[in-house]
Amino acid sequence: MATDSQPNQKLTLPLKTRIALTVISTMTDNAQRPDGTINRRFLRLFDFRAPPNPKPVNSVSTTDFVVDQSRDLWFRLYTPHVSGDKIPVVVFFHGGGFAFLSPNAYPYDNVCRRFARKLPAYVISVNYRLAPEHRYPAQYDDGYDALKFLEENHGKILPANADLSRCLFAGDSAGGNIAHNVAVRICRAPSQCFTAVKLIGLISIQPFFGGEERTEAEKRLVGAPLVSPDRTDWCWKAMGLNRDHEAVNVGGPNAVDISDLDYPETMVVVAGFDPLQDWQRSYYEWIKLSGKRATLIEYPNMFHAFYIFPELPESGQLIMRIKDFIAERVASLSA
Repeated sequence: MATDSQPNQKLTLPLKTRIALTVISTMTDNAQRPDGTINRRFLRLFDFRAPPNPKPVNSVSTTDFVVDQSRDLWFRLYTPHVSGDKIPVVVFFHGGGFAFLSPNAYPYDNVCRRFARKLPAYVISVNYRLAPEHRYPAQYDDGYDALKFLEENHGKILPANADLSRCLFAGDSAGGNIAHNVAVRICRAPSQCFTAVKLIGLISIQPFFGGEERTEAEKRLVGAPLVSPDRTDWCWKAMGLNRDHEAVNVGGPNAVDISDLDYPETMVVVAGFDPLQDWQRSYYEWIKLSGKRATLIEYPNMFHAFYIFPELPESGQLIMRIKDFIAERVASLSA
């Protein structure tokens, strides 16, 4: 376990970040209807999206690839224009409570650009179907099918110096949940299904897990940014899941058994002002109890989704942590 700073009693943030958090929370709260549906028309008023750009900007270019047009399944490839060979590939799943956002939403487009440039890595950001229009298991199906498409078409998609034998999953919040569940599916698949894609690590940034019982952090951190029991309950309802489902409560009564799977070494990131932190720590402990390797990284003075705000020093620090984790995983291949 690693902690980057000493905890504060109160969350202290720059004005710019506080304003952004207020806007995001107001938009999502007003879009969520009590019956479990979403006012997409309202959201479209604020849905500004970054187009793909084949010309390098800060040494990163982007291209979109369609996997299945009928279900709007596609991904954005972030290409770092760097020298060298055997560049790792990071498959990224965005957050948003399974119901909001996309790879071309500006916050996630910016995050993936930073990943591609600073790690460096080829980043593939998957556009999966959203709840409540598409409930469980649509998001996991889309993640798995995107990987199958990459496996079967990588020669047409990735440059020669991209190394799929150095593939990692990454995701934040709901995307961290999807990364875990898709990783389990990949590990369960027959060996002949994935011969090019070799999953060597999983980067789980404040993953969205839960359970029927409220945790100490959920009770204590009432009023924390972005996350509350009412909001998370709405998201699980939109997915059509109870909170002790195996996809929700990974260490709970219905948890899947990964002890016999080649589950990848995992980096779990938690924050001290995130009401979901107890579930995230339980995930970390469950991985270790299953006989797998995991590292816990703590940011005691941060909140849920802090890393998408580049003005926060901890955002840049986390990217460096991820870079170190990838380097360690790559080095282990030749150990």
